Amino acid sequence: MIPTAPLGGHGVEVTRIGLGCAPLGNLFQPVDDDQATATIAAAWEAGIRFFDTAPLYGHGLAEERLGRGLRAYPRDAFVVSSKVGRLLRPDPDCDPGIFRVPRGQAPQFDYSRDGVLRSVEESLSRLGLDRLDVALVHDPDDHEREALDGAFPALLELRNQGVVRAIGSGMNQSEMLARFVDRIDLDCVLLAGRYTLLDRSGAGLLDTCAARRVGVILGGVFNSGILARVDADATFEYEPASGATRERADALSRACERNAVPLPAAALDFALRNPAVSAVVVGARCADEIRDDVAWAPASVPQSLRDELDALA
Repeated sequence: MIPTAPLGGHGVEVTRIGLGCAPLGNLFQPVDDDQATATIAAAWEAGIRFFDTAPLYGHGLAEERLGRGLRAYPRDAFVVSSKVGRLLRPDPDCDPGIFRVPRGQAPQFDYSRDGVLRSVEESLSRLGLDRLDVALVHDPDDHEREALDGAFPALLELRNQGVVRAIGSGMNQSEMLARFVDRIDLDCVLLAGRYTLLDRSGAGLLDTCAARRVGVILGGVFNSGILARVDADATFEYEPASGATRERADALSRACERNAVPLPAAALDFALRNPAVSAVVVGARCADEIRDDVAWAPASVPQSLRDELDALA
């Protein structure tokens, strides 16, 4: 079984590996319903009981697929995290962006109290659940004041009512998350891509969270692909990796090869061994991908290799 860890101070326990569901929303390439269901089933069979999604992922598709995939399992046996801050509204001309879904549903930023309440209600409907275990304010980079005045007070209210069990924020930057941790009674944060073998800029946030006993969920620990496979087509932060980034990743990969440790295993080891980290969520679009991720997580990484990778960072 995958070990568990507490996520904040309100009784939520998560498996230290979670399934990130953006790929199940057709991130970059289509995934059919059967493949999505098989991925969720493989995650469950591997011991994962923590699933992270959002209305943005596939413009509602990932939540719908996750809900269907989890219906076979006891509700109290798993933890679902979703997000607020974007409402899906009809728009026949909208560009689906990085998600390969039909035009028609446009995500619109809304960090107001009413927007958060509607977002939670609509997510619960798509998921087919009666509660969210974790609700995160999603990507408020340009909406900090609105999030502080509207979204977070609404989530605190919902936590008090038992509609959600834990609250936090999920972003691709650490500075604003640190301000939220300082000002709000959060259970957790989700930091994507800023604490990895290639990008350690979020280390200070992890120290702050440890001091305040705020749980940390890490996403993007492969930096969207380059720490899973280094090649000419490697992506970094959802864009083609630059030559300099590929060179750095290749140096890390060669160090791992000399020690017979797969690069993805070293990336997971780096993320999981920080004591502030409750869980890592890894995206997968098929059953084999999530099986590989779970198999890499407990790999033995010698301290000498850890030191070498730190020196190359």
